[in-house]
Parts: sequence; structure tokens; C-alpha cells
Amino acid sequence: MRTNVSTKGQVVVPSNIRRKLGLQPGDALEAIVEEQRIVLTPQRVRPLNARIIQDSVTGLPVLTSGLKNAKLTSAQVREVLADFP
Repeated sequence: MRTNVSTKGQVVVPSNIRRKLGLQPGDALEAIVEEQRIVLTPQRVRPLNARIIQDSVTGLPVLTSGLKNAKLTSAQVREVLADFP
């Protein structure tokens, strides 16, 4: 995927990548140089807002992080469930 550097040195992260990683405005990214490449790594500072709700169709419990959030990874599910009684 291609993007450009602005005159202010800013780079736009394409929307499909932001959605896949769950990036939101104000999220911190660590920037490092690895062999002529710029590597950006999200720095998770906000807590997960996941919760268990009852599915309106099946009646079964489901884990949700909200409509605007990215899908939860297995590691994130384990982290959320670790605090669940």
C-alpha cells in the first residue's frame, strides 16, 4: 500500500490498516528504522472496553468490544476473561 509524506513530514496510515489494527485518532505509534525501513508499532495505552453481553438472536453470551472497535485477538480475549469471575 502506498502513501506519501506531506510537507510537514506527516504520513497517512491507510484506513484499511487503521481498521485492522484498531487505531484511533490520538493513538501512539512507536517509530523505528530497521534496515532502510520505517516500522510503526501501535503502543496500547487505552484499556480494552470489552464486555460480555447476551446475543439478541441466539441468547448466548458473546464478547463485544463495540461496533467501532477492531475484532479482538485470542490474547485480548484471554486478558479480558482473566478478570471475569
